[in-house]
Amino acid sequence: MTQLTLPLTTDRLLLRPHEKADTSPLQRIYARPDVARFLLEEPWTAEDAIARVDERLTRTDLDGESEALALVIEYDSATIGDIALWFTDKEHRMAEIGWVLDPEFGGQGFATEAVHAVLEASFEVYGLHRVSAQMDARNTASARLASKVGMRREAHLRQNWWSKGEWTDTLVFAMLASDRPQRTAD
Repeated sequence: MTQLTLPLTTDRLLLRPHEKADTSPLQRIYARPDVARFLLEEPWTAEDAIARVDERLTRTDLDGESEALALVIEYDSATIGDIALWFTDKEHRMAEIGWVLDPEFGGQGFATEAVHAVLEASFEVYGLHRVSAQMDARNTASARLASKVGMRREAHLRQNWWSKGEWTDTLVFAMLASDRPQRTAD
């Protein structure tokens, strides 16, 4: 394993640690009812945004004290979402990934680039065995993304979560280190 070097970059994106200045742009995204609908939290108020960004400021290394990595997704110097990776079982090298993207930037492959980059780091840098993603089953865009990046749908849990006054279903996707295509030396 090697040390993670931040920021991560893709062809179009910069994935960097959170900064206090991200509070307003992330609040604009997380306050949207169409975004918050599938999340565990209600739409963010300004106070929520301050608290949530403050929590994310220290999440800069999965193997660090926080045991989590939280990165802003930046495109053309604009904050368009964020992505996180956190341990579910550190001893056995298993983690969960989650992402939120501003719907205004949806359908352009940005979330795919960000998730690919973090999955790559999860296996190459952190040596994880398994990365899972859980989502509200109504969130078809996230389910398509999980499949697109090579995660396998493992479960559809029916009405297993009481959220915002109703029972919801959960989809579980996962990728094992061994699921990734093996690189060959040229």
